[in-house]
Amino acid sequence: MNRRNFIQRSGAGVLMLALPDLPRLPQLAVGVPMGVVVHSYWARWNSKVVSTAYPAFTNALELLDHCHQIGAGGVQVVVNGWSDAFARSVRDRREKLGMYLEGSISVPKKADDVAAFERDVIRAKEAGAQILRTVCSSGRRYEILHSPEAFVAMRQAALTSLQLAEPVLRKHGVRLAVENHKDWRAPELVAILKQLDSEWIGVTLDFGNSMALLEDPMTVVQTLAPYVFSTHVKDMAVEDYADGFLLSEVPLGEGLLDLPKMAAVCKQHNPAVTFSLEMITRDPLEVPCLTPDYWATFGDLPATELAWMLHTARQHKPAPPLPRTTPLSPENRLALEEKNIVSCLAYSRGRLEK
Repeated sequence: MNRRNFIQRSGAGVLMLALPDLPRLPQLAVGVPMGVVVHSYWARWNSKVVSTAYPAFTNALELLDHCHQIGAGGVQVVVNGWSDAFARSVRDRREKLGMYLEGSISVPKKADDVAAFERDVIRAKEAGAQILRTVCSSGRRYEILHSPEAFVAMRQAALTSLQLAEPVLRKHGVRLAVENHKDWRAPELVAILKQLDSEWIGVTLDFGNSMALLEDPMTVVQTLAPYVFSTHVKDMAVEDYADGFLLSEVPLGEGLLDLPKMAAVCKQHNPAVTFSLEMITRDPLEVPCLTPDYWATFGDLPATELAWMLHTARQHKPAPPLPRTTPLSPENRLALEEKNIVSCLAYSRGRLEK
């Protein structure tokens, strides 16, 4: 029985047991332990649930402290709107704990936004972040864009934002990493980067997101790795449904992805790259690739890519079905989230770390 089977078959009371206080795990001499992306704490970040076992994280200091306790090497966390004093506090705590820090930031939409963006960059750098992750859209492509023209407009807006950001990044010596965030297919993102032609703008390479756009995850990694600044490491499982397929993050090692090979490709292109976990514990995402509206922005995408994805979903049905959090109580969701993160960090030791 694997770990996911055990969690699903255990009684709800098991999930309500608080994890014990975890000792600081030793860092491997050969490399930096995997970090944690703030979105891994989907339920706990700014949670309204009153929980003694899993109190809410409300800022980067609390996230750093907890991730240090469970053995993570760093964090990637939102940096928008920090004060100078808070940035210095994060710097001091990060240095004391010996962890890396990557920021998550919004890029300017218009010239009037550049000053605020620069303030965020300065404060993130003061805290120790040399890499800032960003996204160029407000959601999943197939949910928010409904025509070819809408995609062209999104692409132009993204290009404008990155062009506004680039002089600030160059001035302060900070790199910006654009995530493949279920918006860009890999060749489209590469085309944007080539048009920008800046050493200061690259990629946050998400290992699993692009499956939602019918891309082979290994091909995505091979395409984007030459531009990789940071990563979102996750493992994926799929299951078919009437309108397409369901897509779900699962604990590392329990899904479809060849994670050691993906990590090796990233390190080949950027030996200094860090690996940051984005294990989002939630219900599976519906990817309605058999509905007409899904295809509104994809143009002449080959049918072979759809066939590959549907074949994958039908040939790799998980047993039991994909995990779902909706039936769980709020406390149990927090418990399962923590268990999944700790499990993923344990998997990474000796497999993904440098």
